[in-house]
Amino acid sequence: MAQTVSVTVPATTANLGPGFDCIGAALNRYNRFHFTLTATPGELRITVQGAEAAKVSCDRSNLLYRAFAHLYEQLGQPIPGVEITIELGVPLSRGLGSSATAIVGGLLAANTLADRPLTHSQILHQAIALEGHPDNVVPALLGNCQLCVATTDTWEICPIPWHPDIIPVIAIPDFELSTQAARAVLPPQIPRADAIFNVAHLGLLLRALETGRPDWLSAALQDRLHQPYRQTLIPGYQSVEAAAIAAGAWGLTISGAGPSLLALAPPHKPPISPPQWCKPGSNRAFLPLPNPSPSTSKARSLFPLNPHPTKRPSPAPTPAAPAATPRLTAPPPSVSPTSPAPGARAAMNPRSLIEIGQISPTIIADHPHHAHRHPPTPPNTSNSPNPSISMASAP
Repeated sequence: MAQTVSVTVPATTANLGPGFDCIGAALNRYNRFHFTLTATPGELRITVQGAEAAKVSCDRSNLLYRAFAHLYEQLGQPIPGVEITIELGVPLSRGLGSSATAIVGGLLAANTLADRPLTHSQILHQAIALEGHPDNVVPALLGNCQLCVATTDTWEICPIPWHPDIIPVIAIPDFELSTQAARAVLPPQIPRADAIFNVAHLGLLLRALETGRPDWLSAALQDRLHQPYRQTLIPGYQSVEAAAIAAGAWGLTISGAGPSLLALAPPHKPPISPPQWCKPGSNRAFLPLPNPSPSTSKARSLFPLNPHPTKRPSPAPTPAAPAATPRLTAPPPSVSPTSPAPGARAAMNPRSLIEIGQISPTIIADHPHHAHRHPPTPPNTSNSPNPSISMASAP
């Protein structure tokens, strides 16, 4: 059984305009979590690295640890002592799925350290239950763009094709917005006309993402369920939207609950400098995201902590909302065991981090004696949320 596991989980962008609480895509930006079992049962030591490390709790309230402990509790097993190192690469409280990375990372690490008693599908359902909605945790776990539909007793997960000429671009502001605050402004009821509007636009969005038609994308990103209300919580939204449209983006949406903004644009657009967003001297600019080929591109960060992508926003049906999103390279979990040496995480197969439509959260297990490296298994493209994880068994 592995004693040390490293899990890399991608950021995500949810909603994509009209797909409120049901659609999301993984992005080429990651949080990395390292777990090492200790000899003392129940022991906990957490170290956090990154620009926002001071904002992350290092006790048992930490969401990553809660997800880790939750899985052991579900298995009816004692929670082992563990030392955790967190490498932050996904901005906190910005609508980029930082909480989803913690939930997925904690569950995957615990399942791996417990000798993988749960299937991938079972982990998916545990993640949705902990998060409360599927639009971030599902693409964080499976990668790519995913549509999530609740049925009577389960979830149907449908991979959504994403045309390679659609480049996601993200703009991240200098302020935070909690999901609770973003949900508090939503009305308890909506007019029937607004419901019909969103159903029609979500259908158009799915076809637009598949075909890459600019006219469909510009129309499809409009929404009446959440963005008109949340835009009021994001100062400077209209300025960012105008700058993105002027730069050639097809549309702008709020990424998740915000305040980050997602623009979808054609490739090869030059960067521009929009008006300062919120904080004087922030000097934001939109930067088009790279469009790597499916088999040759190298993994790279699509946006800095205070990124400024370019893309053109679509007409908003009402008050503006936060949105900006990086490229559509998402991650499902693949596991690669490596020898127990410092920096073992660097041994990840690059393919698991770079292919558009084939990127997935990566797990590296360090075994105390020896290990055999296996390339990550490409994500399952069927409706089943159960891609396989290949990991050498410990002697």
